[in-house]
Amino acid sequence: MAHTVTLQPSGHTFAVPDGTTLLQAALDAGLTLPYGCRNGACGSCKGKVVAGKVDHGKAEEHALTPEDRAGGLALTCCATALSDIVLEVHEVSSQNDIPVKTMPCRVHELRKVADDVMVMRLKLPTNERLQFLAGQYIEFLLPEGKRRAFSLANAPHEDDLLELHIRYIAGGNFTAQVFSTLKVKDILRFEGPLGTFRLREESDKPMVMVAGGTGFAPIKALVEHAIHNHIKRPIALYWGAKNRAELYLPDLPQQWAASHPHITFVPVLSEPTAGDAWTGRTGLVHQAVLEDLADLSGYQVYVCGAPVMVEAAQRDFCARGLPADEFFADVFSYAAKAEKK
Repeated sequence: MAHTVTLQPSGHTFAVPDGTTLLQAALDAGLTLPYGCRNGACGSCKGKVVAGKVDHGKAEEHALTPEDRAGGLALTCCATALSDIVLEVHEVSSQNDIPVKTMPCRVHELRKVADDVMVMRLKLPTNERLQFLAGQYIEFLLPEGKRRAFSLANAPHEDDLLELHIRYIAGGNFTAQVFSTLKVKDILRFEGPLGTFRLREESDKPMVMVAGGTGFAPIKALVEHAIHNHIKRPIALYWGAKNRAELYLPDLPQQWAASHPHITFVPVLSEPTAGDAWTGRTGLVHQAVLEDLADLSGYQVYVCGAPVMVEAAQRDFCARGLPADEFFADVFSYAAKAEKK
């Protein structure tokens, strides 16, 4: 039997099936509540049960004291509903609502998906989770005060592991390490989440998403978040690369388009090789958008990639009527000495 939770002060409501935690049910309903460990150990997800009853589950006493329980507090990450509930809790609506943490992580997987692209997946400590918004990034903390930034490629609802898409940069010390000496189970430290790139869910406009190279990583997070939250706004996804090999996960966006009628996928190659036998679109990826859409005044646009691509897209899309405040970008700088993303 499902129970209904009403959040205060927002008034949002959602259903909680039997055995599902309040936090998980809220996330499944597209509502973002604060959390940390998701194991009842940290207390970051604490909210007040104003009306109704809950089972506190595996909440640890140091995170939810007897005094907390007597005062009606509960940990949403492990509490389940025993009746309809009114819950007073702060909802996460922007990156400013999520604390930035410094955390250790263990390399869980290194999978080479192209000659110069590695998919890295990171495992956090057992009682830790990183709360983030789709589109944000983390920065690795390296010796001598150096930092290297990479966008998170997974959506927030799949936070058991953190996924990064790392391109090898000639002369880049960190990416050279990733492609040569770094091993599964190695320990790294990072700070995050960072960045203001995120999906503007309050809008009802159709979306154009443009990725250049590994700029696909945060776009992947946005699309998977939208699918998970049943956002049905049209998404036109354009992914640009030099050749077929640089479209390093080609089946995934094709599967999105095949499974969801509101999603279209257009791959674009700027320098296809003879061996590619390419019959698809060619040229600059943002030009492909301009060829397909004569008027962008009614759209939102999300662009991720190298500075030259992002700058050209902003200039040319706004010239086609796109409102300046509907252009959102994450700029990847490939300079070796900066080695960002």
